[in-house]
Amino acid sequence: MSRLIATWFYVGYLRPASGTWGSAAALPFGFVLHGLGGFTALAIATIALFAIGTWATAAHMEATGGDDPSEVVVDEVVGQWVALWPLSIGLAQAGVDPWVFPWPGWVAAFFLFRFFDIFKLGPAAWADRRHDALGVMLDDVFAGIYAGVAVALGAALAHGVLGV
Repeated sequence: MSRLIATWFYVGYLRPASGTWGSAAALPFGFVLHGLGGFTALAIATIALFAIGTWATAAHMEATGGDDPSEVVVDEVVGQWVALWPLSIGLAQAGVDPWVFPWPGWVAAFFLFRFFDIFKLGPAAWADRRHDALGVMLDDVFAGIYAGVAVALGAALAHGVLGV
């Protein structure tokens, strides 16, 4: 069970760029969660998966002996969902049908999350240096926060300043 969760239903075994595959696999789940229950469902699922993912990652790391095995992508799923939070919140505040998830927002969230996950700035780099399951999960949460802030700023620019 821990391997199934840690690899996000074995998506982590896809090559090349397993982290990118994990982030891409997170998007349809995030869309469905938002559609079913809006931001509340997405947030609860994110927090629950963080806890379960930390356990699964620790178990997988112990079983394989690796300190951040590339096949572990549950951290990318959690981070990607965090990057979607501002979009989900904004849509809810605007009263948009929950099944509408406009492509510019989630595409931006995807690419920004991948950027921040790869370059590991500030606290993400600290978490990455921990070499434990919590660090594996936290570095992607931080990357998701950075991406979410960038998505929110992009939305503010597009909808506020540019009036799109």
